[in-house]
Amino acid sequence: MKTLEFHTRVNADKSLSVPPEMARELEPEQAVHVIVVVPEPDEDQVWARITTEQFLKGYADSDAIYDNL
Repeated sequence: MKTLEFHTRVNADKSLSVPPEMARELEPEQAVHVIVVVPEPDEDQVWARITTEQFLKGYADSDAIYDNL
């Protein structure tokens, strides 16, 4: 089994386009198995918030001395 992976966007008509360089790898009428991976809404924002919170948990008042260097 061969795997082709690419990024694309949903078209205005809610269809997906296969990039030409990938389409050349496919035969007409060939059966394919398609998996669509969609990022969760706001997933990046959640990770950014969690990262900031975790980073600041390790910041102590005694670390303020380095702010003046």
